[in-house]
Amino acid sequence: MYDVIIVGAGPAGISASLYTVRSNLKTLIIYKEKSALEKATTIENYYGFEKGIDGEKLYKTGIEQAKNLGTEILEDEVTNIQIDIIETGQVFKVQTLNNEFMGKSVILATGNKKNKPNIEKIDEYEGKGISYCAICDGFFYRNKDVAIIGNGDYAISEASELKNIVKTIKILTNGQEIHEYRDEEFDIIDKEIKTLSGENKIEKVEFKDNSNINVDGIFIAQGVAGSTEFAKKIGAKIENDKILVNENMETTVKGLYACGDCTGGLYQISKAVYEGTKAGLQVIRYLKLESKSNL
Repeated sequence: MYDVIIVGAGPAGISASLYTVRSNLKTLIIYKEKSALEKATTIENYYGFEKGIDGEKLYKTGIEQAKNLGTEILEDEVTNIQIDIIETGQVFKVQTLNNEFMGKSVILATGNKKNKPNIEKIDEYEGKGISYCAICDGFFYRNKDVAIIGNGDYAISEASELKNIVKTIKILTNGQEIHEYRDEEFDIIDKEIKTLSGENKIEKVEFKDNSNINVDGIFIAQGVAGSTEFAKKIGAKIENDKILVNENMETTVKGLYACGDCTGGLYQISKAVYEGTKAGLQVIRYLKLESKSNL
């Protein structure tokens, strides 16, 4: 059992860990995709570097700093986060491709990923058959035909959530090769998508070879799930595709925190570091109060 599990190893997640691990909290960071920080060649507007610093170097140095202090860091893909109730109270179950971890608290710090595919009319059908969360919206498609757009383990994870609810599932890779597919229950269509259609809601997916399929709903699960997707699954409030937090980086779910780009505002390293610090300090306070209440 970890005291805190941090999803994301950018400036926000690493900064949070520096405080939690120094307070003797058992801390785990899980990350998969590269940080946007690595794409920056020279950073000149961050304190302490008179000649600037390479983004990739700053990113890797942060990870090594956290490791040296005792933070456990795992490179793996998080596919799902859910809340379980055990004898001692609420815990978070964090599932990855290769393992499962339990934590008393979770900090979401994976940045602000844009997983929406570039498909004609996709914006038109958001809220009219297009969904981004199988756990949240699967109930509305009981015994119906749905499609999932994606080609990775996130798409397969969403399909697994839906398979006992819906009638049929088709995974649409939109021209991409599916990775390590392990379930023969779902049909896979690897054609490139041309457009979507339907009168008042989504009804059809049209492919570039002029073929089409009928669907009652589409779930978007492209790439790797980000902080917003996980927050939705757990039931945290989202506003304008950003995770809603208070001044202490607390979400609307007890024990769940978010920091960095996923909370909106300035997309700056200094802001991510500040919010990571706030989240880390607040987790320390939260766990101390929880410990006292369980005595």
